[in-house]
Amino acid sequence: MKGIYFIHDGTVKVHKKWGDKELILRFARKGAIAGHRGMGGDLIYPVSATALEPVTVCYVDLDFFKATIKINHDLIYELLMFYAGELKESERNMRNLAHMSVKGRIAQALLTLHDKFGVKENGAIDIELSRQDFASFVGTTYETVFRMLNELIENRLIEVAGKSITIIDKENLYKLTTEIES
Repeated sequence: MKGIYFIHDGTVKVHKKWGDKELILRFARKGAIAGHRGMGGDLIYPVSATALEPVTVCYVDLDFFKATIKINHDLIYELLMFYAGELKESERNMRNLAHMSVKGRIAQALLTLHDKFGVKENGAIDIELSRQDFASFVGTTYETVFRMLNELIENRLIEVAGKSITIIDKENLYKLTTEIES
């Protein structure tokens, strides 16, 4: 690890290999950081970040970053809050992978993306993902995502146009996240 990236514009996926598959840990946009997972004792990035669209970033050299956090208590506080949020999100995602049905995980992912990125003027979630990236974010296969999204469309919970997804029935979509897998 040699530095931290602050994202000014665009969207990136933060991902890692999980066996022979890719797992998307999170999506980052304007105001987010990438590269912070390499901080610590070994200074190795355990994850990668890939641009999903044109991205503008500010690279901050590790030595300068360390010197800055040693004297800037507000920055240390914001980083601590960021790391705590990341840990909470990671723990929730691991719990969901272990205990939630695939349909529930898909519903949770849609609600998370909706809350994190908001919606465009047409009501669609303001991030467009390939089905493969969406499957990697949910922790399932492309085929399962395709089948489950079609079910959600049939049940009139969502609408899909290309890569754009619109949540129609947020309440019933949320109910899917609370169902226990049988």
